[in-house]
Amino acid sequence: MTVDVYKQYFSAEAVCSGVERRAALVTLSADSSEGVITYEVMVSFFPHRDEEDFAVSYDACAAHRIFSARGRRSKKREKAFLEVLRPRADKLAAELGGTIFWDRPLRDAIYG
Repeated sequence: MTVDVYKQYFSAEAVCSGVERRAALVTLSADSSEGVITYEVMVSFFPHRDEEDFAVSYDACAAHRIFSARGRRSKKREKAFLEVLRPRADKLAAELGGTIFWDRPLRDAIYG
């Protein structure tokens, strides 16, 4: 079972596959399977051609597993992961040749 612990859309800039990307989706997800919990940070740049365009394209996407061990979800652990989310997401964005504008969210954060 996969749950988005955190999910938010931000203004961003990148060019991937020859297409200008103006927004990014940033998530922290938790996946629980057979007694193992795994946390992953993911960044996906997408075109965002107008205010209603939130069609995320996964050809400009990078993810990084930040934790995997036997156990279950932990609110304390998730709080710690949220504190280091931005630097990790910035590193992923840089690998894709993009920038996330943290001070320009397109929607409120969703916590799960």
